[in-house]
Amino acid sequence: MYVDTVTITEGLQSNGSSKVINSKQDFMKVYKVLTDELLADDLIAGQPTFSADYMRRMLDYNVPGGKLNRGLAVGDILGHLQQDKVTEQQMFEANVLGWCIEWLQAFFLVADDIMDNSITRRGQPCWYRAPGVGLVACNDYIILESCIYRILKKHFGQKPYYGLLLDVFHETTHQTAHGQLLDITTAPIGTVDLSKYTEETYLRIVTFKTAFYSFYLPVVCGLLVGGINSDAAFATAKDICVQMGQYFQIQDDYLDCYGDPEVIGKVGTDIQDNKCSWLVVQALRRANKPQLDVIKENYGKDNAASIQKIKDVFVELELEGVFKEYEQASYEKLSAEISAQRELPAEVFTALLKKIYKRQK
Repeated sequence: MYVDTVTITEGLQSNGSSKVINSKQDFMKVYKVLTDELLADDLIAGQPTFSADYMRRMLDYNVPGGKLNRGLAVGDILGHLQQDKVTEQQMFEANVLGWCIEWLQAFFLVADDIMDNSITRRGQPCWYRAPGVGLVACNDYIILESCIYRILKKHFGQKPYYGLLLDVFHETTHQTAHGQLLDITTAPIGTVDLSKYTEETYLRIVTFKTAFYSFYLPVVCGLLVGGINSDAAFATAKDICVQMGQYFQIQDDYLDCYGDPEVIGKVGTDIQDNKCSWLVVQALRRANKPQLDVIKENYGKDNAASIQKIKDVFVELELEGVFKEYEQASYEKLSAEISAQRELPAEVFTALLKKIYKRQK
């Protein structure tokens, strides 16, 4: 039993215009359809009411609460590809794929918060810290991932690119999991080995942990819905999206230390969690002997005094200014490469870049 998707495409079109307009409100309507479909699945519908109620609560708590930039990007990319030629059905399909990416993000975050012993996520307690959850969250993140493939089969099982969709979601999950593995084995909580904190290792972590699912996956999804299945286009997208993903994660590391928790929706924990973050990699490159001693003595310790000593070293090394210089240089380099490529409309990439440039959360 599935919800009729025709009603969801109603209202996507602006009055008196042939151009399909996609909004966050339209995107959220698709979430409601997909959630209802999942809960109407024969397996779930046969479960006791309390089990289905728990699943709805779990989905609503973890899937739609973020900025939704990854998911919304699929429809944006489709629009930049086809402009006024986007049909309502295509936009609906783009939004379905966008939500599959948001489901993937939720799966990663629920697992990541457990591994990092994090406190808050998106302005509320991490799911495993929510009342009545605990380590049941380990099963919940498996369910979150499984939902992706139920959705893909329902909405894209008859599409010629269904196999490509399955492959790109599985490949992205594989890449991200290995990026996470390198992250947690480079810097396990409670064990500090600063010799592992090299720029090369850091970039490899963020490329696989962030760049592919946050940037390359939305672009590929938009291209497939838009009818583009070109190796050259995919290669161009991969090159630019990997760079953009590295830039995005470096911003994230900066915000973990310098961002306002009320704005970013979480309390930064990279220092006490012994993370191989961009800031500590830069500090290790620039520090003098006394500063290195402070870092070695205090990094990875979960107490206010040690955390403050690390932040003081960051201030002494003027890492805030170093980041701003890096941010501007990265923006200019990406802008130049986007303008130089001829495989895809520049707007496919510039729209993504605009959303993250000098972001505060």
